[in-house]
Amino acid sequence: MVIDAKKLCQTAKNNVNEVTTEQLQHALRDGARIIDVREPAEYTQGHIREAVNMPRGVLEMQLNQHPDVAGYDDALERIAEKPLYLICRTGGRSALAAESLQRMGFTQVYSVDGGMNAWQEEKRPVVAGEE
Repeated sequence: MVIDAKKLCQTAKNNVNEVTTEQLQHALRDGARIIDVREPAEYTQGHIREAVNMPRGVLEMQLNQHPDVAGYDDALERIAEKPLYLICRTGGRSALAAESLQRMGFTQVYSVDGGMNAWQEEKRPVVAGEE
């Protein structure tokens, strides 16, 4: 049986923990890590200041290069120690990425429901360009 992308994303959303943009903003105030899983061109058009860009297509392979853990032999364990938030444009890619990270053993991974679209609709802070 073949399923479409919308159904695939909905299935992932049912299997992961989602947070609202308000919950994310509170978590960021407490120093939470956030990864923007959109493509680099999308990221440079506008992103959350604290977000590190790791596109969904390479996320699993680049996690050990996250600025907080790069260079450590136990990089994945270090990044899995604290909550990790994932965001994309609408919440579909971040749900798929969260599901993948859960399969890798991450227990505190969260997908932002509504993604950057919701973040920006709510007039939350965004920066543009590469940092």
